[in-house]
Amino acid sequence: MKFIDEARIEVMAGNGGNGAASFRREKFIPFGGPDGGDGGRGGSILAEADRNINTLIDFRYTRKYQARRGENGRGSDQYGKGGDDILLRMPVGTQIYDEDSGELLFDLTTHGERVVLAKGGDGGLGNLHFKSSTNRAPRKSTPGWPGEERRLKLELKVLADVGLLGMPNAGKSTFISQVSNARPKVADYPFTTLHPNLGVVRIDEGRSFVVADVPGLIGGAAEGAGLGHRFLRHLQRTRLLLHLVDIFPFDPDRDVVDEARTIIDELRKYDPALYEKPRWLVLNKVDMMAPDQVAEVRERLVQALDWQGPVFEISAIAGQGCRELCYAIWDYLESLRPPEAVDPDVRFDRDAEVPDGGADARGRDVDVPIGDAEAQGSNVGAPEGDSEARGRNAETPNVLSGNAEGTDRAPAHDRV
Repeated sequence: MKFIDEARIEVMAGNGGNGAASFRREKFIPFGGPDGGDGGRGGSILAEADRNINTLIDFRYTRKYQARRGENGRGSDQYGKGGDDILLRMPVGTQIYDEDSGELLFDLTTHGERVVLAKGGDGGLGNLHFKSSTNRAPRKSTPGWPGEERRLKLELKVLADVGLLGMPNAGKSTFISQVSNARPKVADYPFTTLHPNLGVVRIDEGRSFVVADVPGLIGGAAEGAGLGHRFLRHLQRTRLLLHLVDIFPFDPDRDVVDEARTIIDELRKYDPALYEKPRWLVLNKVDMMAPDQVAEVRERLVQALDWQGPVFEISAIAGQGCRELCYAIWDYLESLRPPEAVDPDVRFDRDAEVPDGGADARGRDVDVPIGDAEAQGSNVGAPEGDSEARGRNAETPNVLSGNAEGTDRAPAHDRV
């Protein structure tokens, strides 16, 4: 399938249906009143990110999308049917711009993410909504609202963890085919790669990352020379760049240092943010030279470029050093991942605050001072039967005793 990463489309949502002005007409029912229904809403244009799609080729040939309008309302309280929505499936990593203003509207970065590109118009109101105590026969209804219309520009930026940079025939496609299941075209002429290729590098079970291979860069790529400038934006989402350098060029007139410096200059011209991304220097085709010659070229590159980052030596076609490089990439990507937040279990936290009364956070009983308990009117530490007896004696007067407090009356047999 042809790789297309740019497209321009026009989306037009449906208009809302008009409200109806109608009155109930039925035998033996005079003055039936209004019964006009509302119009249906217009259809909307939606976009959804789909990880099973990797190109915008569908939008290169179909550029206009128009949803149906809502039906008009009718009498007998019949509402109009709403227009059907149109769902456009796009690759994950698609950015949607307003072509007129250049504003970034949406960025689809998650599978299943759904956004509204153009909202359908609301339906109009029927005369059923305008009746009142003073106006029993309204003849007013409102038309439907128009739907939104937009001209959009779609740009695809692939989602990858690692991006490959280098001159043509530096060994980028050979490297990605060596460490992943991707099978890009590999040949001995420049610009063999004409579009980005993605490969998934699996370290072991549950550990993997994605590598993006883009066409090679040449001098003047930021101004439009070659093909690399068209695909440099696919590297803007990466977290690490691998700068592959061919240390054994077939042309003896080519200088390794000049080619490496050209790539760095083109990055700076194209996008300063892309230039500031972490970069690792990878020397390819070390199997074609003696170890002392490889060390000499490495020292010359590091000094000429004032290189401060990591340097690796590999042979992409033989697989030499590729495994160690992949493990180093994985360790670096893991170091960038934020630590997962773990909620502490308060049952095992000795410093947890103890609530007032009852049990603490660890479930242990807490003794309440007796003085405080008596002040609150509770019987802490007393047997259950005694506390109930004291409560009854405190509230019930002693009416059986003849010498009760506050009573001067003698027994009945002593009174005359």
